Parts: sequence; C-alpha cells; structure tokens
Amino acid sequence: MSYCFGIDVGGTTVKMGLFQTDGTLKDKWEIKSRTENEGEAILPDIAKAIEEKLTESGIDVSEVVGIGIGVPAPVDREGVVKDSANLGWGYKEARRELEELTGLTVKAGNDANVAALGEMWKGGGKGHRNMIMVTLGTGVGGGIIINGKELVGEHGAGGEIGHITVQWDEAESCGCGRKGCLEQYASATGIVRLANRRLARDDKDSILREQSISAKAVFDAVKQKDEVAMEIAAVFGDILGKTLANIAVLADPSVIVIGGGVSRAGEILFEYIEPPFTANAFFASKGTTFALAELENDAGMYGAAKLILEV
Repeated sequence: MSYCFGIDVGGTTVKMGLFQTDGTLKDKWEIKSRTENEGEAILPDIAKAIEEKLTESGIDVSEVVGIGIGVPAPVDREGVVKDSANLGWGYKEARRELEELTGLTVKAGNDANVAALGEMWKGGGKGHRNMIMVTLGTGVGGGIIINGKELVGEHGAGGEIGHITVQWDEAESCGCGRKGCLEQYASATGIVRLANRRLARDDKDSILREQSISAKAVFDAVKQKDEVAMEIAAVFGDILGKTLANIAVLADPSVIVIGGGVSRAGEILFEYIEPPFTANAFFASKGTTFALAELENDAGMYGAAKLILEV
C-alpha cells in the first residue's frame, strides 16, 4: 500500500489528511497556523507533523508518493506564492521549501481550486470532469475544472470568480479594492449588505427586522415565505445566476457545485439561482446541472491529495 498527504492551509489552522493512493482517508487532524514572523513556521510545522504521523502510523517514507498542499493565495505552476495576506507570506517558493523540508514530492495549488478538485473527485461533482465550483462564505471563492484539471492560469489566479465585476455602478469598494465584485452580493457578508439595503428602503413588515441579520437568517426567513427575505434572495440569485451563465460560456461545465457556509441553506438556493442562469445561458449550457458541495471542510484535503496523485 502507498500513501500521500493532503494539506489544506488556512489562516487559523492547517487541516491535514493521510490518504491511501486509492483515495481512502486514513486519518485527519489539524495543527495551528503560526502566522507570526511572516508565517515562517508554517511549512516547518507541516513537515514536522507529517514526520510524526508517519512514525505514529508505522509508515516508511518510501511508501509515500508525495504531498499536495492548498494555500489561500494565487499559486503558480511552479508552486510559488507571490503574496498571501492570511498567512503573512510575501514571495514564497512553497513547493520547493516543503520538498526540501520533507524529502518528498510536493504539488501546490490555490485553496479554492484545490477544493474544487476535491469535490470533483469525491464530492458533489463526482462523476464529472468539467465543473465550476463556487464557495459562498465570508467571500466568494471559485474553482474551475476542465477535463479533470484545475484552471490555474499564468499567475495562479484562475477561477477567482468572486472578483468578476457584476455591478458597474457600485459605489462601495470590495475588499480587493475594486467595486461591484460578485463577492459584494453573493457572499455571506454580501447577502447581509443586500438585506440591510432592502430593509432601509421602506418599512415593509419582515421577520428580519426582529433579529440580527445574517445570510442564514435571510434564508431561514425565505423558508418561512417572508416576502422581504424572498426579495433579497431574488436579487442574490439573479446576480449569481447571470454571472454563472457568463462563466459557463467560457468553461462549458456539466455541473456547477455550490459550497461554503451559505450552501447550508440547502437546495432552496437553486430556486433563486437556476432560473436566471437558464434564462441567460448560452444554448449549449442550458443542460448544466447544479449540486451542493458534499465534503464541507474536508474538500481542500481531498483536492490536495488529488493534486499529488495526478503528478
């Protein structure tokens, strides 16, 4: 039996998985992401944790085919990170450094692209080889899979769906510094912005006025047929559905997988996303299906393992 490691690096924790090369997850655990001092300890801590796990499991390093790692930043095909605000890294040759620390083959990728690869392999996109994944969390992440491979791009920024401009007249800035990004309307924080704008427009009755506003609160209210909440969901769905229709013209997916915290609202999301998608999709894309992500916080680990298994 041979093995590999799938590593999902986050700003708070590093999720680590020991996999058999047939895709079976043998063990998973987390370590702290020590981001102080420009994140200099992150890769050495990962290398140490891998060494300890091999010892604990009685696995010889010769039985390990390599390490896949996803990081929250653009990563080019050489495994180089130019900047990562969440980790404190500036220029970082992540692949080379981890290879030197462990003596193992390493392949690195952007965390959203890697999560998409994981969902294609073992999650909501299983059985598909052309897929768009949209992660609706604090921001909007994205990954595009074409013929079973993630779209990386020249600078490692392929699939940054959240920063497609969807509203050219937006006055407020996105966290990226631009204005009118998808992230400002379809993320959890974006849904709250839409809700606050709608609630401020008039005094129409809504159960949302009686509670703290969150994306969950909005979709819980939608499920109770609250008219204001349904209006908010319609704006969210219209923007996201139309944007996905445009992306589909380029990527031609067979499935679009929706993940992230907002996806916990369930299939009611599709009632608001699918109609504007279908109405605006190129005729060849109208048969594209929608699915919910299935791997939740493990998607990055699975995708990172898949990275190395495709080397």
